[in-house]
Amino acid sequence: MQATAARVLGPKDGKAGFLGSIGVRFMIDGAETGGGFSLVEHPMSPRSLAAPLHRHSREDEYSFVLEGRVGALLGDEVLVSGPGDLIFKPRGQWHTFWNAGDEPARLLEIIAPAGFEGFFAELDAMGGAMEADPQAFGALAARYGLEVQPDTVPELLERFDLRVGERI
Repeated sequence: MQATAARVLGPKDGKAGFLGSIGVRFMIDGAETGGGFSLVEHPMSPRSLAAPLHRHSREDEYSFVLEGRVGALLGDEVLVSGPGDLIFKPRGQWHTFWNAGDEPARLLEIIAPAGFEGFFAELDAMGGAMEADPQAFGALAARYGLEVQPDTVPELLERFDLRVGERI
């Protein structure tokens, strides 16, 4: 494993992008951690759905809520978390998450092992999920071992009083 030099990443540092309904700020990638984990920040506009129901085959996700209220559907369990709470989304479990409040929310997403940050970078380059060609999006998801159920979006929007988010 190659050692990474000590550094400070300020609140405006790191490449930022938009995934179609939530933002992403790349903070630490797998190359810096020997593949152990990556870290991204997700800013979310009020009442925004992050993604359709989906599951990862390769990585676990840990979402640490920095501000706002974040809802999550983990299997059949619905929960709402606030600042200081950690949501664990294990690989193989169907899940989604959203900003459950009327104010912006932010969370830190730890992805272990690293690699899935590449999915976010490629999706941002496609213009986000709303702009991506469905066939290209499907191929991208398959390359990253991600199963997605896009047909769940209308029901999720209605069930949790959400919308497709805006850039913040």
